[in-house]
Amino acid sequence: MTGDKINLFTLHKAEYAQPKKPTFVEVGPARYFAIDGVGIDASGSMDDDSEFGHRIGALYAAAYTTKFTCKAGGKDFVVSKLEAFWGRDGLSDEAFAALPKEEWPWRMAVRVPEFVGARELKAAQKQLREKGNPSPFDDVQIVKLKEGRCVQMLHLGPYDREGETLAHMQAFAEREGLAFRGLHHEIYVSDPRRVEPERLKTILRRPVG
Repeated sequence: MTGDKINLFTLHKAEYAQPKKPTFVEVGPARYFAIDGVGIDASGSMDDDSEFGHRIGALYAAAYTTKFTCKAGGKDFVVSKLEAFWGRDGLSDEAFAALPKEEWPWRMAVRVPEFVGARELKAAQKQLREKGNPSPFDDVQIVKLKEGRCVQMLHLGPYDREGETLAHMQAFAEREGLAFRGLHHEIYVSDPRRVEPERLKTILRRPVG
């Protein structure tokens, strides 16, 4: 409806559940602005001055430029929380874990409404180009996903302790006769630049089958 601001995090509240124990969620089709890269700082930092940070900045530049253009046209939306997909197709969890952090393949993503498509992204990239924005915004792409049945759980604390939460999730899936498939998916409820590591909230999601 014209004048209403769409918030995908609340609109799809069930998909962004934050359970303290592993649970199943059904994730329907979703559209994202996404940017790919390889490697993070060995400390796991998301510092804005790193290449990792520059690419996240480009992703948000495209998302916010699109938001303001859509708002001017009567379709406003809240820019969604940052999400990440770690690994790549054909790379097992074990092989990924064996890689140094500097070689981790990743895809950072921001979910966008269905009315945002290639035309809107190209328009945003054109605006950024005309403003002389130096970020790699031209690497932002549209990705459509349908993860289906997933195991999901809230991880509280530093990212380097996610293994404990994932172990609970994997045991839960195995008890149901299921196994992880697809990429490890994280949804960053907290901003690591503003929240202490011990208080970070991250939704962990793994498709199962």
